[in-house]
Amino acid sequence: MNQTRRTFLQASMAAGTIAVAASAGLLSPRTVMAAWPAAAFNAKGMDEAMKAIAGASNATNSKDISVEAPDIAENGAVVSVTVKSKAPKTEQISVLVPENANPLCASYITTDAIDGFVTGRIKMRKTSDVVALVKADGKLLTAKKPVKVTLGGCGG
Repeated sequence: MNQTRRTFLQASMAAGTIAVAASAGLLSPRTVMAAWPAAAFNAKGMDEAMKAIAGASNATNSKDISVEAPDIAENGAVVSVTVKSKAPKTEQISVLVPENANPLCASYITTDAIDGFVTGRIKMRKTSDVVALVKADGKLLTAKKPVKVTLGGCGG
Protein backbone atom coordinates (compact mmCIF):
# COMPACT_ATOMS: atom_id res chain seq x y z
CA MET A 1 0.00 0.00 0.00
CA ASN A 2 1.18 3.49 -0.81
CA GLN A 3 2.49 5.27 2.33
CA THR A 4 0.70 8.54 1.43
CA ARG A 5 -2.60 6.69 1.07
CA ARG A 6 -2.07 4.93 4.41
CA THR A 7 -1.34 8.23 6.17
CA PHE A 8 -4.43 9.80 4.61
CA LEU A 9 -6.65 6.90 5.73
CA GLN A 10 -5.28 7.01 9.28
CA ALA A 11 -5.83 10.75 9.52
CA SER A 12 -9.36 10.43 8.09
CA MET A 13 -10.28 7.74 10.60
CA ALA A 14 -8.88 9.78 13.50
CA ALA A 15 -10.77 12.88 12.39
CA GLY A 16 -13.96 10.85 11.99
CA THR A 17 -13.60 9.40 15.48
CA ILE A 18 -13.08 12.85 16.99
CA ALA A 19 -16.09 14.22 15.09
CA VAL A 20 -18.33 11.39 16.34
CA ALA A 21 -17.13 11.88 19.94
CA ALA A 22 -17.67 15.66 19.74
CA SER A 23 -21.17 15.32 18.27
CA ALA A 24 -22.07 12.81 21.01
CA GLY A 25 -21.04 15.36 23.63
CA LEU A 26 -18.05 13.35 24.84
CA LEU A 27 -15.56 16.10 23.96
CA SER A 28 -17.13 19.15 25.50
CA PRO A 29 -14.73 21.89 26.67
CA ARG A 30 -15.36 20.96 30.30
CA THR A 31 -14.15 17.38 29.74
CA VAL A 32 -11.00 18.07 27.70
CA MET A 33 -9.75 21.38 29.07
CA ALA A 34 -8.33 22.42 32.42
CA ALA A 35 -10.62 23.51 35.22
CA TRP A 36 -12.39 26.76 34.39
CA PRO A 37 -12.08 29.32 37.22
CA ALA A 38 -15.64 30.62 36.80
CA ALA A 39 -15.63 32.65 40.04
CA ALA A 40 -12.55 34.59 38.89
CA PHE A 41 -13.88 35.37 35.41
CA ASN A 42 -17.35 36.27 36.77
CA ALA A 43 -15.98 38.57 39.50
CA LYS A 44 -17.27 42.15 39.34
CA GLY A 45 -14.36 43.91 41.07
CA MET A 46 -10.56 43.82 41.03
CA ASP A 47 -10.13 42.56 44.60
CA GLU A 48 -12.73 39.85 44.10
CA ALA A 49 -11.11 38.72 40.82
CA MET A 50 -7.60 38.72 42.32
CA LYS A 51 -8.73 36.69 45.34
CA ALA A 52 -10.53 34.18 43.12
CA ILE A 53 -7.63 33.68 40.69
CA ALA A 54 -4.61 34.02 43.01
CA GLY A 55 -5.95 33.52 46.52
CA ALA A 56 -5.19 37.07 47.73
CA SER A 57 -5.49 40.67 46.58
CA ASN A 58 -2.38 42.20 48.16
CA ALA A 59 0.07 42.32 45.26
CA THR A 60 3.36 44.20 45.29
CA ASN A 61 4.52 46.41 42.41
CA SER A 62 7.54 44.87 40.73
CA LYS A 63 10.10 45.98 38.16
CA ASP A 64 10.45 42.30 37.15
CA ILE A 65 7.05 42.50 35.45
CA SER A 66 6.46 44.49 32.27
CA VAL A 67 3.22 45.22 30.44
CA GLU A 68 3.36 46.19 26.78
CA ALA A 69 0.21 47.70 25.29
CA PRO A 70 -0.54 50.66 23.04
CA ASP A 71 -0.81 54.10 24.66
CA ILE A 72 -3.96 54.69 22.60
CA ALA A 73 -6.21 51.84 21.44
CA GLU A 74 -8.31 52.92 18.48
CA ASN A 75 -10.71 50.02 19.05
CA GLY A 76 -11.29 48.62 22.54
CA ALA A 77 -12.50 45.32 21.06
CA VAL A 78 -8.95 44.31 20.06
CA VAL A 79 -6.20 45.62 22.32
CA SER A 80 -2.88 43.82 21.95
CA VAL A 81 -1.20 43.10 25.30
CA THR A 82 2.10 41.41 26.16
CA VAL A 83 3.19 40.55 29.69
CA LYS A 84 6.78 39.57 30.48
CA SER A 85 7.91 38.26 33.85
CA LYS A 86 11.56 38.06 34.84
CA ALA A 87 10.58 36.94 38.35
CA PRO A 88 12.06 33.56 39.24
CA LYS A 89 9.63 30.63 39.50
CA THR A 90 6.76 32.35 37.69
CA GLU A 91 3.71 30.15 38.25
CA GLN A 92 0.83 32.20 36.87
CA ILE A 93 0.26 35.29 34.74
CA SER A 94 -3.13 37.04 34.67
CA VAL A 95 -4.31 40.13 32.79
CA LEU A 96 -6.95 42.37 34.37
CA VAL A 97 -8.71 45.59 33.35
CA PRO A 98 -10.32 47.39 36.33
CA GLU A 99 -12.86 49.31 34.21
CA ASN A 100 -14.31 46.21 32.51
CA ALA A 101 -17.56 44.75 33.88
CA ASN A 102 -15.56 41.59 34.62
CA PRO A 103 -11.95 42.67 35.27
CA LEU A 104 -10.19 39.34 34.60
CA CYS A 105 -9.42 39.08 30.87
CA ALA A 106 -6.98 36.15 30.78
CA SER A 107 -5.05 33.87 33.09
CA TYR A 108 -2.22 31.48 32.27
CA ILE A 109 -0.61 28.76 34.38
CA THR A 110 3.10 28.50 33.57
CA THR A 111 5.90 26.10 34.41
CA ASP A 112 9.66 26.37 34.80
CA ALA A 113 9.99 24.89 31.31
CA ILE A 114 8.84 28.13 29.64
CA ASP A 115 9.71 31.79 29.90
CA GLY A 116 7.30 34.06 31.77
CA PHE A 117 5.88 35.57 28.60
CA VAL A 118 2.30 35.77 27.31
CA THR A 119 0.75 37.81 24.55
CA GLY A 120 -2.76 38.17 23.22
CA ARG A 121 -5.65 40.49 22.53
CA ILE A 122 -8.18 41.64 25.09
CA LYS A 123 -11.35 43.74 25.13
CA MET A 124 -11.47 47.01 27.01
CA ARG A 125 -14.73 48.78 27.77
CA LYS A 126 -13.13 52.18 28.26
CA THR A 127 -9.88 53.93 29.14
CA SER A 128 -8.19 52.11 32.00
CA ASP A 129 -5.00 50.53 33.25
CA VAL A 130 -4.06 47.09 31.99
CA VAL A 131 -2.87 45.22 35.08
CA ALA A 132 -0.58 42.18 35.01
CA LEU A 133 -0.84 39.97 38.08
CA VAL A 134 2.00 37.46 38.42
CA LYS A 135 2.26 34.71 40.98
CA ALA A 136 5.95 33.84 41.40
CA ASP A 137 7.59 31.81 44.14
CA GLY A 138 4.49 32.16 46.32
CA LYS A 139 4.39 35.99 46.01
CA LEU A 140 1.93 38.17 44.10
CA LEU A 141 3.56 40.77 41.88
CA THR A 142 1.91 43.37 39.70
CA ALA A 143 2.60 45.96 37.03
CA LYS A 144 0.27 48.17 35.03
CA LYS A 145 0.10 50.26 31.89
CA PRO A 146 -2.51 52.96 31.17
CA VAL A 147 -4.33 52.55 27.84
CA LYS A 148 -6.64 55.19 26.37
CA VAL A 149 -9.54 53.65 24.44
CA THR A 150 -11.12 55.80 21.73
CA LEU A 151 -13.84 53.33 20.60
CA GLY A 152 -15.42 51.02 23.21
CA GLY A 153 -15.09 47.26 22.88
CA CYS A 154 -17.24 45.75 25.66
CA GLY A 155 -20.67 47.00 24.76
CA GLY A 156 -19.49 50.57 24.23
